[in-house]
Amino acid sequence: MLIVYGAAKSRAVRTLWMLGELGIAYEHKNWLPRSTDTQTAAFGALNPNRRVPIIDDEGFVLSESMAINLYLAKKHKSPLYPTDPHQEALAWQWSLWETDRLDRQIVNHARHTQDLPVAERKPEVAKAAWEECVIAFDVLEVALNKTPYLASAQFSVADLNVASALYRGLVLDLSLWPKTNAWLHRCWERAAAQKAQQMRG
Repeated sequence: MLIVYGAAKSRAVRTLWMLGELGIAYEHKNWLPRSTDTQTAAFGALNPNRRVPIIDDEGFVLSESMAINLYLAKKHKSPLYPTDPHQEALAWQWSLWETDRLDRQIVNHARHTQDLPVAERKPEVAKAAWEECVIAFDVLEVALNKTPYLASAQFSVADLNVASALYRGLVLDLSLWPKTNAWLHRCWERAAAQKAQQMRG
């Protein structure tokens, strides 16, 4: 059976969402990043980076949530994985784009505006992160003005990968980006997304 390592309150939420879309059975190790569970020699042997999520698919071990989701969708021949090579390439493009342009930026903004204790927040970090988020939201808005989803006219792994990383965007004022705001909520209204969100507690 497939084993997923990583708590829903981490980037593993992306993989848990994908598994919900696929409807396949799995064992879940609900381990937080940097928890004692991830510091053991056994976990280090699975992933020397000691990061979550990782999966163990009957002996095939894979890390990095974007790669995991692309792999799972393709392996299980999900309609979420585009068969058209152009749309497939767009799914890769948006997944890689997110990790560079939005992932750390939106996390840093959240940490320094609400997550960290007030005394530990750095307004300058929050401001710089938000400025980068604005640029990324502008890019998404342009794309979503052309098509309702990122890789095609249908929801795909591209949307799941980007929208799952934008979980914190659900509580942000995105009124300046109406297409992006509508797309984000549309993605998170899916049944598998709602289940993953509930797992976050």
